[in-house]
Amino acid sequence: MTEQKASNELRVAIAGLGSIGTKIATALDQGIEGLMLSAVAVRDPGKHHAFLGGLRHRPQILPIDQLGDAADIVVECAPSSQLRAIVEPAVKRGRSAIVVSVGGLLDNFDLVDLARANGGRILVPTGALIGLDAVNAAAVGIIHSVKMVTRKPIDGLKGAPFIVQNNIDLDNLREPLKLFEGRARDAAKGFPANVNVAVALSLAGIGPDRTQMQVWADPTVTRNVHRIEVEADSARFSMGIENIPSENPKTGMITALSVIALLRKQRATLCVGT
Repeated sequence: MTEQKASNELRVAIAGLGSIGTKIATALDQGIEGLMLSAVAVRDPGKHHAFLGGLRHRPQILPIDQLGDAADIVVECAPSSQLRAIVEPAVKRGRSAIVVSVGGLLDNFDLVDLARANGGRILVPTGALIGLDAVNAAAVGIIHSVKMVTRKPIDGLKGAPFIVQNNIDLDNLREPLKLFEGRARDAAKGFPANVNVAVALSLAGIGPDRTQMQVWADPTVTRNVHRIEVEADSARFSMGIENIPSENPKTGMITALSVIALLRKQRATLCVGT
């Protein structure tokens, strides 16, 4: 049975129990101040029977469009194609939605207006990128340019629409290959599972049409490597991070940890960072 909600607790529901969703569910079950795991939505409940049975407090299993009925915060951890089906019902009910597949938000940006009209919120975690606080702060002033270069191991890029459409053979790659250079908006379409980080960067700063992006396939790296350069009227700064891939090679381990950190902030007495 699902544990009764304490009067001051926020209920959290998770859509998708892949490598990210299971880590978030485990953290909530182990205890995050002021939060409880109330529900999950999964495509194949039988596949997750053992995992859910191992939790101290088993959540409800609901269809994705009903998560907002059982939660104050809905966390999207599904393929980007499912983003709208998860977020729209939640924000219509005035709930908060944490969006991991932020690249999919660009094609569904009317959800922001829908959330505003209904008292909902859309929250984008920092994800695989450091320094979004600095970009947010710089955007209060004037940002002149944002450039980002992403290098990924070959396995993390296989199956991306850009790779498939251009019939690029990654298996026989022996040296770094620049696959893409252009706007973050276009990168998100070509690499929907790979460059959510660039979209988050663009939304924090000067938008997906002015944020410049390079994507490299690099057989010499074992981590997802991101380098960012920002020119603003308040500061010039650069950032670099090398993320260890999770069980899903398209996603860094730090992505799930970033969502957990964001959830902790919802009820934390002390919050550090903007």
